[in-house]
Amino acid sequence: MRRFRWITCLTMLAMGMGVLPLSADTSDAGLEKILKGIEARYAGNGFSAVFFQESMLKAMQISDTAEGRLTVKKPGKMRWEYILPDPQTIITDGKSMWIHRPVDNQVMVGKAPEFFGGGKGAGFLSDIRQIRKSFRIAQKPVENADYLRLQLIPKKPGPEIAQIILSVGKATFQVDQVVTYNAYGDETKITLSDYQFGLDPLDKLFNFEIPKGTDVVEIDQP
Repeated sequence: MRRFRWITCLTMLAMGMGVLPLSADTSDAGLEKILKGIEARYAGNGFSAVFFQESMLKAMQISDTAEGRLTVKKPGKMRWEYILPDPQTIITDGKSMWIHRPVDNQVMVGKAPEFFGGGKGAGFLSDIRQIRKSFRIAQKPVENADYLRLQLIPKKPGPEIAQIILSVGKATFQVDQVVTYNAYGDETKITLSDYQFGLDPLDKLFNFEIPKGTDVVEIDQP
């Protein structure tokens, strides 16, 4: 199962990030109002949140879960600290990316634009304007009156992302869940909670010094 978690991490990076039960009557909030509300909510330098990730590989009919904390700083800096089931950290400074797996004494190294560019890999959370730049956006019906639902379709189609569904708090304009589907029907669902906004995280959180003796694996670029 550990290998599956590693695969789904890369799937998340190459894709995006799930759906709460969502609300039906959204006539009081047009799409532009929603987008402006989201942009205002994420306008600060940085934020943190707890995440719970559920991943399903359709062809193999297997699923897995993980959880931890996300820290973000504009522009383009993210730190995903997985706590369960295995410690793991995914870090990007906007240019480089590191995946540190202490249990395997391994660091995977790649280029951030290949995995987070164009809003992939939940990269839009580090610059919420990527939603407008990279996706065609539609508001969808919902079942829970506390939420709004947005469908994001990539402007540049590719196998990594077929669509992303955002669940947005109607009162808060927080992105509380993101569900990403790829062209093969695989699903990655991430629920975000316990937000802390108004942060200015230290830059050193988004750089990684490879420990001596750690195996380094270069991630093949497309």
